[in-house]
Amino acid sequence: MMNFSDVSQALNISSETTTADMEELFSYSQKLMREKYPTKQAVVTELMNLEAILSLPKGTEHFVSDLHGEYTAFDHVLRNGSGNVKQKLQDTFGGRMTQKTIQEFATLIYYPEEKIAYEKQHFASKNDLDQWYLDIIVSMLEFLQVAARKYTRSKVRKALDPNFTYITEELLYTNHQDNAKRQYINRLLQNLVALEQADEFIIATAYTIQRLVVDHLHVIGDVYDRGEAPEKIMDRLMEYHSIDIQWGNHDLIWLGAISGSKLSLLNILRICARYNNLSIIEDAYGINLRHLSKFAEENYQDNPAFRPKLLKGDTFNFDGEQLQITQIHQAVAMMQFKLEGHIIARRPEFKMESRGLLDKIDYEKQTIKINGKTYPLENTCFATIDPKDPYKLTAEEEEVINNLLRSVSKSPQLRRHLDFMMEKGNMYKCYNGNLLIHGCMPVDEKGNFKTIKFQNKAYTGQKMMDFFEEQVRIAYAHPEIEDDFATDVLWYLWQGENSPLFGKKDMTTFERYFIADKKTHHEEKNPYFKLRHDVKFCEKLLSEFGLDPKEGHIINGHTPVKKGHEAIMADGKMIVIDGGYSKAYQATTGIGGYTLLYNSYGLQLVAHHPFSSKEEAIEQGHDIISTRRVINYKLKRKLVADTDIGKQLQQKVALLRDMLAE
Repeated sequence: MMNFSDVSQALNISSETTTADMEELFSYSQKLMREKYPTKQAVVTELMNLEAILSLPKGTEHFVSDLHGEYTAFDHVLRNGSGNVKQKLQDTFGGRMTQKTIQEFATLIYYPEEKIAYEKQHFASKNDLDQWYLDIIVSMLEFLQVAARKYTRSKVRKALDPNFTYITEELLYTNHQDNAKRQYINRLLQNLVALEQADEFIIATAYTIQRLVVDHLHVIGDVYDRGEAPEKIMDRLMEYHSIDIQWGNHDLIWLGAISGSKLSLLNILRICARYNNLSIIEDAYGINLRHLSKFAEENYQDNPAFRPKLLKGDTFNFDGEQLQITQIHQAVAMMQFKLEGHIIARRPEFKMESRGLLDKIDYEKQTIKINGKTYPLENTCFATIDPKDPYKLTAEEEEVINNLLRSVSKSPQLRRHLDFMMEKGNMYKCYNGNLLIHGCMPVDEKGNFKTIKFQNKAYTGQKMMDFFEEQVRIAYAHPEIEDDFATDVLWYLWQGENSPLFGKKDMTTFERYFIADKKTHHEEKNPYFKLRHDVKFCEKLLSEFGLDPKEGHIINGHTPVKKGHEAIMADGKMIVIDGGYSKAYQATTGIGGYTLLYNSYGLQLVAHHPFSSKEEAIEQGHDIISTRRVINYKLKRKLVADTDIGKQLQQKVALLRDMLAE
């Protein structure tokens, strides 16, 4: 029999719920079940269906992190399922196809439209092309059967293109060796070619395979900043069939900007200018930078410290663009430093006095005093600063910022993307026994969870994470309220000492622009980043979130894994998958990113080569899989019954059995 405890877990009821509330909910859930399954036969049918589903193998989870606007590389990884497609092709056709043919078949599944167009150029006759179509369709159907094995027929049907559902199911589920049906099957195949439906059928089947090879996608933070096309990544994520997102620090400043945080907005503009990506702001999101550009041109000159960083192949769109970006970069940076002084004064509980630096400058000598030591300043651009009141915005600066905020608030595309990020996003997620968290859990040197105290309340561990998420949601829901606590918290999450999304003592942005001594550039990391190598610490963290410390894993992004360093730590309890999607990091990481797969047999870490281009993938068969490393291999295959969804289904099964027993 199902008890109240089972119901509370199924309905996610808190410990504060009373017994009377529990009884009411239990009664209500039974009422709903009776309405949905009014007859004994309906109950029996659903019971049989659910118990069969529970015995299926667990679906494959795919983990990615720190995408940083690198759309083409991310799109390729999504299409190939971090090599899962090619591995299944190898398992299916390894003894019957050459490695070259397997790679060509894999590329057809990744990029079906482009690969078909490329292949059609190389056939001497229509008969040769027709034979290629038939061979490919038969192989596609065989591989589709492999990809569909973990799922019910109804779930596979939902993944099929509606235009080909009937034909695909007939070809998929009919025994091709059955002599009575062989002529029927052959006619279906031949008509797909004769009626010129082969291209569309192959394309539809390829996308169905992509969808079935990965059951669920986890994005462990930082979709935005540095790369040139975060908006394309967001469009791609919004089309994906099953997804969750853990917010990263770079995502938070975009959420902050549309929530009314001036400082978040200025940080976004500064980073876009720094990486030559202001087109994201203007072209992708339609945010008007005309007033900002005019103001910057009137007040700032060329400055080597603020010239945009260029990667190999980068160019400017017009003469004078580099100077324009350099001027904008200085303008937004100086407004940012001024407003940081405002929030530091407004929120003493943030304890961020060390980041208020404009009043530490000797403007005549062009020096600054930090921690008792005086440093000369270089590349200064202090034209809009009043030394007597260095944090005061000029009237023009206030007007520019307000215009920018209005433009951000009116961007429908940005609102659409960030609404989705809020809907699918969280500060952390507990999923199938694992803890998914972008950054860290702030701790002291001994591994004790640090406590923050805001508004006369203290928060530690999981409660700290829940508090921060609550503030993000409050700020996002009320963008019209200026300088409120929740909106200020968004900036704290970007660079506060005890922010789980930052994980450092200070963000030394000012020092990197203006002080040559690199010792001042150092950003001291939270002890978490040393302790995450320790098994006991990782087990403690898993326990804090109610997870099994022996079976669970912590999956992190945020910090690129440098050359020669391990992505797998603490005997496999900790896995860091920020390996360098961003081209800006690839010189440090030496690879093109890590991803993680978790199928019914266990966890596999996948390292990728840097992505070249879609054209090379199609024409030359280039893939970006480098190496796979098994983290754990389950002797007993995990089933749906072993997952979080499986637990919910088992609770439903218990209710159905109660109904049968009545």
